[in-house]
Amino acid sequence: MAAFLRSAARASLSGSLLSAGGRHGRLYALSYFGSNSRNSSTSSRIKVDLDNSSGIAVVKFQGPPVNSMGMDFLTDMAISLDKLELDKNCRGIILTSAVPKVFSAGLDIMDMYGKTLEHYELFWRGVQDLWLKLYSSSKIVIAAINGASPAGGCLMALCCDYRILADNPRYKIGLNEAQLGIVAPFWFKDSMVNTVGYRIAEESIQFGKMYSPADALKIGLVDQVVPEDEVFSTAKETMEKWFDIPDHARQISKSMMRKPTIDRMLANRESDVKNFVGFISKDSIQKSLEMYMAMLKMKKG
Repeated sequence: MAAFLRSAARASLSGSLLSAGGRHGRLYALSYFGSNSRNSSTSSRIKVDLDNSSGIAVVKFQGPPVNSMGMDFLTDMAISLDKLELDKNCRGIILTSAVPKVFSAGLDIMDMYGKTLEHYELFWRGVQDLWLKLYSSSKIVIAAINGASPAGGCLMALCCDYRILADNPRYKIGLNEAQLGIVAPFWFKDSMVNTVGYRIAEESIQFGKMYSPADALKIGLVDQVVPEDEVFSTAKETMEKWFDIPDHARQISKSMMRKPTIDRMLANRESDVKNFVGFISKDSIQKSLEMYMAMLKMKKG
């Protein structure tokens, strides 16, 4: 079942985001992992460090100022995850940030404002691809959340098997799209429901709520809250506990639990793209995004 799930996901993804390599290939070239005990791969937005002896790959987001999920980020992540999925030395992945105080601020508004319909379509397929690759990964994926994690940042964390958040009241997490006048799509909703349950997800998504570490732990949005300087070490310790479970049993169990959600996404993927393009290109939505960007500039000023 695990092999079927992974092959189905790859088949659906191979012709979309990665096909953009000819257009943007110079930005996304990554070195392949070698046979050394420790190997690294660095792109413009993502740094991967795979320790072959432990089987743990650390994927660090390094796109200052806030690790926005634009086309560069999405493509770099897709390539990195594909390579790790095929690497037999890799058993688990830790997602974390190299940028202080932020895990990821979510989708890049600049990819949703003032662009062509074709750009919106390519961008949204990239977001879908990232979710599919993370959510269907056969690896153990742990989020070491060492900063704020709104919207798309929260979505990446929701895709993981385990979430550890730094105990800092400024580091809030949640799907806050509604506050920006944007509707979280059904697969964002499904990811939240599968994590915290229907009633909490319903309230969270409608209000676009952001949760403090204590509140996130209380509702089950994260699994642990630890001191900021212990987030990464806790992630590695937790990974070792997951490694105690035989890979084949864990992978099949994970596939069994996640397959219905993935199948629903794949069955409705094209209509989801069409809905996003139609929604984001509306004059009213473009105006809302313009106002939001103006507000951000005022804050920076």
